[in-house]
Amino acid sequence: MSFVEYGDTIKDGDTAIVFLGHESMFPVKVQHGSVTQTKYGVIRHSTDLIGKKYGSKVTCSKGGWVFILHPTPELWTMNLPHRTQILYSTDISIITMMLELKPGSIVCESGTGSASLSHALIRTVAPTGHLYTVEFHQQRAEKAREEFREHGVEHLVTVTNQDVCKNGFGVSSIADAVFLDIPSPWEAIGHAKSALKAEGGRICSFSPCIEQVQRTCLALEESGFTEINTLEILLRVYNVRTVSLQIPDLGKAAEDNSSPGFDSGSPSHQGSSCANLQPGTVQFKSGVPLREVVGHTGYLTFATKS
Repeated sequence: MSFVEYGDTIKDGDTAIVFLGHESMFPVKVQHGSVTQTKYGVIRHSTDLIGKKYGSKVTCSKGGWVFILHPTPELWTMNLPHRTQILYSTDISIITMMLELKPGSIVCESGTGSASLSHALIRTVAPTGHLYTVEFHQQRAEKAREEFREHGVEHLVTVTNQDVCKNGFGVSSIADAVFLDIPSPWEAIGHAKSALKAEGGRICSFSPCIEQVQRTCLALEESGFTEINTLEILLRVYNVRTVSLQIPDLGKAAEDNSSPGFDSGSPSHQGSSCANLQPGTVQFKSGVPLREVVGHTGYLTFATKS
């Protein structure tokens, strides 16, 4: 199993995702002889997992069932153990696009944190690229190395435990892109410039506060970076629901089912759904926004090395 090389069958030592539902899933390390408890009962790794295909429907001891999924950076972001605040797919997607990453790219990152973004960067630059990630906290750096090894991507990443603001990334003039997620990114701009290739390298800095953005933009301008811009990603999720509304009384023309806006031949007006309709009502699908919407996550500042 690898996060960048997908296999068909579950093997001893793999990391798999136990999927109970869209709002309920968790990672498990598959080990011969081990068991995993779920609300639907026990999953026995030796008989229920090892040798089965990823995506299989597994019946638990109480009769309920779960799906066993191959891990991806997206699934890992939703299920990883949090050692720090993490970046989610909304920000990760724009970061990988705006940094112009592709297979073979060389990327420098600080700090590693819980390695949510790291896994996405590794998949993007694989199989010939490389990620150099720097983490100030020793225990977090060691845990990141362990996870990369377990996930089969250790050959694509180098983890360094040091202060990027004082010691840099440990590489010079080779990076296609640099990503900063640290409290004072303006102190690392000089080291980022040294790590980037001679011309055209891209940099991104993630900051939750606008005051951090202001100081970072000033440092980028003083260091000769161009195309400096800051953006914020706001996501609004909608649930698709079936809604019943009364048909307005517009006179005789409204009795004609062939009138525009009323499709009597659509699936929502056929079969069992019609049995639940009250007289004078119609059902249709509608997007309904969530009651609680995730607001500000952070500001993303991008720039190009001149």
